[in-house]
Amino acid sequence: MSFADQIFINMCQDIIDNGVSTEGEKVRPKWEDGTSAYTIKRFGVVNRYDLRKEFPAITLRKTALKSAMDEILWIWQKKSNNVNDLNSHIWDSWADENGSIGKAYGYQMSVKHEYKEGMMDQVDRVIYDLKNNPYSRRIMTNIYVHQDLHEMALYPCAYSMTFNVTKEPGQEKLTLNAILNQRSQDVLAANNWNVCQYAILTMMFAQVCDMNVGEFVHVIADAHIYDRHIPVIKELIERPTFDAPKVRLNPEVKDFYEFTTNDLIVENYQAGPQIKNIPIAI
Repeated sequence: MSFADQIFINMCQDIIDNGVSTEGEKVRPKWEDGTSAYTIKRFGVVNRYDLRKEFPAITLRKTALKSAMDEILWIWQKKSNNVNDLNSHIWDSWADENGSIGKAYGYQMSVKHEYKEGMMDQVDRVIYDLKNNPYSRRIMTNIYVHQDLHEMALYPCAYSMTFNVTKEPGQEKLTLNAILNQRSQDVLAANNWNVCQYAILTMMFAQVCDMNVGEFVHVIADAHIYDRHIPVIKELIERPTFDAPKVRLNPEVKDFYEFTTNDLIVENYQAGPQIKNIPIAI
């Protein structure tokens, strides 16, 4: 069993056993048939992963790691808000006829802001500070921009990253740690996808800033399982598990903007069968 499997199983069981139902309440999401999509939810879930020990991919079912990396590059590297720049169709339901999701996600990463050091977008500011001010407690991003929410196809779910650097005893290099703050998460559809995405992002930043990778902490304000997902989750968490895969990056890449999905090396990823046709609430 991977450590990520254990966290996922415990979280899902806790939501099922101790969560609060939204059934009968006024909720925004709908199923494709137009009926309200209710959930059982837990407030304030915090999961901690040590990337030095193993990569946090679950083995209950396989997470498409290269597709997850492709989406994170779409947001953080391409800084795009157009699904035509993405090699999957996960955002198609929120895109307009031109492929745009509005002023969301990658758009916010592309906006340049004025700093004492000059004009930079949020990604370049993170890289600049990690290289020049690694002990700063201000290395963070935020894409939940209230003035632009009305022009976003979907309000950002994973909205803020905070990076923190430590000097570990006996280590020559500094260690990069990160926290992902998420306002809301569909646990079945997105939990391990987001965990793996932002673990890879932390690994990329660590490599290009000549640091060791450390801990990744995932904070979810509203961790929920949709009503139609409950039987699927119950079956999933009873499955056999395997050891975590070995995941690393091409060590030759030293520039964040040169990473491609081909630079993600995944070895020995054994996992249970994929779940087909998961209903997604919109």
